[in-house]
Amino acid sequence: MHDLIAFLEANSALVLANPAVFATFAVLFGGGGFLVGRYLLIERIANLESRIARRDEEIADLKGEQKTPKRELSMVPLIGATAIYPSETAAQLPAQRKGNQRV
Repeated sequence: MHDLIAFLEANSALVLANPAVFATFAVLFGGGGFLVGRYLLIERIANLESRIARRDEEIADLKGEQKTPKRELSMVPLIGATAIYPSETAAQLPAQRKGNQRV
């Protein structure tokens, strides 16, 4: 960076005498450098974009798995039966068996 500043100080008279030519060359070389860099790195950019898309899909899948599954009603009618799901404990169930309770 110090070399660039020293170069511009040494050639400031030339730059001030022809500012339009300096600006034109600055835009051409800056744009050319950008295009060459973009061309050389386009494969890496595409690879990173595909990794981001895959990560977003994995996050969406994981968020979908965290939701509790809906309980489906049984197709077999059971009268007087209590359904116990694996996520529930016995303490969470209401006391429905009045005849079997001990006092």
